[in-house]
Amino acid sequence: MGWLFLASAIVAEVSATLSLRMASQADANKSWYGVVAAGYVAAFTFLTQALAQGMGIGVAYGIWAAAGVALTALASRVLFAEPLTKVMIAGIALIVAGVLLIELSTTH
Repeated sequence: MGWLFLASAIVAEVSATLSLRMASQADANKSWYGVVAAGYVAAFTFLTQALAQGMGIGVAYGIWAAAGVALTALASRVLFAEPLTKVMIAGIALIVAGVLLIELSTTH
């Protein structure tokens, strides 16, 4: 169940971050700020639940942060036509590798 809470936290955080991009546009509807706030509150609530299920903070936060960075970069490419260069893709791969190493080290 902890993994489900963590996945929900990641989705909520990415949604809030993408909504922040929408809210920051000059002609944006100010209701986007409500979506941003609700998304971040939900993200921290779900993260808290994942930790309450016994997931370690280092693992949970590492996966949450890494997945958030990677998914936000990919989604912003699709939704906002922002650049996604080879160097950025390599950076995402390194983040994923680092989190994987952290996860593998906690199972021993």
